[in-house]
Amino acid sequence: MFSLGGLDENGKNMFVIDIDENIFVFEAGLKYADELMLGIDYIIPNINYLKGNKKRIKGFFLTHAHDENVGALPDIIEELPNVPIYGSKYTIDSIKSELEGKVNPKNLKELKAHVPIEISGLRIFPVSLSHSLPGNFGYAIYTADGVIFYAADFVIDPLMKDAYKTDIGKLAYIGKQNVLCLLTESMYADVEGFTSPRHRISSLIRETLNSTDNRIIFNILDSHLYRIQELFNEVASTDRKIVIMGKRLKKIIDYAIENHYLTISKDIIGDLSNINDKKVVILNANEKENPYYNIMKIADGYDKFIKLTEEDTVFLATPIYENREKTYYHLLDEISKTGASIVTLPKKESLSYHASSEDLMTMINLMNPKYYFPIRGEYKNQVQNANLANLIGIPKENILLKENGDVVTIENGILKEEYQKVEAGSILIDGDAGDDIGEVVLKDREILSNNGIMIISVTLNKQTKEIIAGPEILTRGFIYVKDSYDLIKEIKKISESVILENISGNKYVEYNKIKNSIRDELSKYLINQTGNKPMIITVMQEI
Repeated sequence: MFSLGGLDENGKNMFVIDIDENIFVFEAGLKYADELMLGIDYIIPNINYLKGNKKRIKGFFLTHAHDENVGALPDIIEELPNVPIYGSKYTIDSIKSELEGKVNPKNLKELKAHVPIEISGLRIFPVSLSHSLPGNFGYAIYTADGVIFYAADFVIDPLMKDAYKTDIGKLAYIGKQNVLCLLTESMYADVEGFTSPRHRISSLIRETLNSTDNRIIFNILDSHLYRIQELFNEVASTDRKIVIMGKRLKKIIDYAIENHYLTISKDIIGDLSNINDKKVVILNANEKENPYYNIMKIADGYDKFIKLTEEDTVFLATPIYENREKTYYHLLDEISKTGASIVTLPKKESLSYHASSEDLMTMINLMNPKYYFPIRGEYKNQVQNANLANLIGIPKENILLKENGDVVTIENGILKEEYQKVEAGSILIDGDAGDDIGEVVLKDREILSNNGIMIISVTLNKQTKEIIAGPEILTRGFIYVKDSYDLIKEIKKISESVILENISGNKYVEYNKIKNSIRDELSKYLINQTGNKPMIITVMQEI
């Protein structure tokens, strides 16, 4: 078994378990690019290994419908069109529209919690685990050497019921059936105690509702249904109405009500006619592929329905996304300029729906595994997760600390000391292209953003190879030409000197050599004169 994504990183989760030549893939997630990855929308795992072994793949098994776990499917399923996709009803329904036209609907397989299935003689048992959305599964795979249990994201919270419930009894039952290996998340492994009740925000919502009689704009991630339920529960005890903004968010909430994932009285749901009411609560959702975009549009005054005033309160029920801190604090500044009040989640007191140290140790105790494999999180979190396992009795030699591509081989219940590695890595996606943008393109974008571009244009006589026109200099993002006459004059002089040196007495001109020489000479000169090194492109033509 090995990971193609999700180790030493947050997101891009994809784990592969190969049992007797049968490949089971757990998750197909993406990771959104940070502010430094210019123009890149998101990152997906490199699936060359899966493409080379597609006939052995028995299915994708999805734990839940967050983008970190399912977001890569639309990009990769075209390469693996006949592979079945398994998940809970909520998970499968959530991905249907994204996969429409890309996958045969018959390949979308709905699983029920605690109802086992059999594939190629192997029994797979989905177990309900608590998370911020319904239908979150852990998977028990029964092998001849014992049970492999995969649990990505979870919390242990006795108040979360029905489709949000962690079934402790089922976990304990599996733990008595010889668990060979347990794989669990590491994100909050360094956080003391249980996550519960610190993932609940009802009290903060209640406090905010009681502190103002004016309008509240409530910003949330649309997949955090349990927090949406908390909001509706608190508003139900007031005389306020909630206006749901955006077709996508309304569609999600309508679906959740219809399928009993949300329990909401429709009497408290208003419409656009209520948007400027004094005591209205406006529910606005983040789009994670562009974090804070919708609320930033409101703060900047570009939303066609909502104009912030100093009487408003903005409640940001979303975390500070990794590598998006600059955007987040800029958002706070822009909201403050409107005079509106701001409520944010206390960083140390408010947690997301991930397992803290006591949750993890409880899971380990319930499973009592022979081997323990920390997954999902930065490497430092994986190490902390490993320390927890060792603290409660798992020997260090039985704890598997790995990076993406590192292969773990267990034969006849015994870990083999092998150091195999499969191809793993990242594919950078920009827009709808679907192809890997690549590190070279990203580096070019970085150079352009930092230093700009300079184009040297020159025309030669086709017969004599003499310079007819140029060199002409065009720059963008480097210098302002009108204020840099002497610098431009010297650039022309250097370019012309290089060209003359290479065309003098030659019937055949090596244009690539000239271009490379111009780039090298100008780079040295410009670094010395300006401290910058723009991208230099030389265009030569003959007439």
